[in-house]
Amino acid sequence: MKYEVTGSRDFVDAEGYPAITPPWGTLNAIDLNTGRYLWKIPLGEYPKLAAKGMTNTGSENYGGPIVTAGNLLFIGATAYDKKIRAFDSKTGKLLWESVLPFAGTATPATYMARRKQYVVIASRGRHSVKGPLGSVYVAFTLP
Repeated sequence: MKYEVTGSRDFVDAEGYPAITPPWGTLNAIDLNTGRYLWKIPLGEYPKLAAKGMTNTGSENYGGPIVTAGNLLFIGATAYDKKIRAFDSKTGKLLWESVLPFAGTATPATYMARRKQYVVIASRGRHSVKGPLGSVYVAFTLP
């Protein structure tokens, strides 16, 4: 018997979006002592839908967050909108975001150099066959 692997079979609608009710991806903070959600927000957007006014849909997420001593949570993870974001880790409030050259589907890292703190993330292309190809590390200076 011969088997051929052709890729995943995602549950999507006729336009290629997830065939379930949004949000299609979330960022959550959980109290590890109680197991209760402290906050839960949609994470990511589909640019074509956002341009039509359909925001806060969330999207597929690959990669995790980091949290700094100053309670800043940094996460890329979203495959379609190519953004890295900073949130208040206590409230989930979006504080900052920046568009990356490619998707930031990696967990960021932080480091110190010459008394300055940086956040760096690997950004790489080709989430889909039609997407751009490439990869780069992008670093941001914290104030």
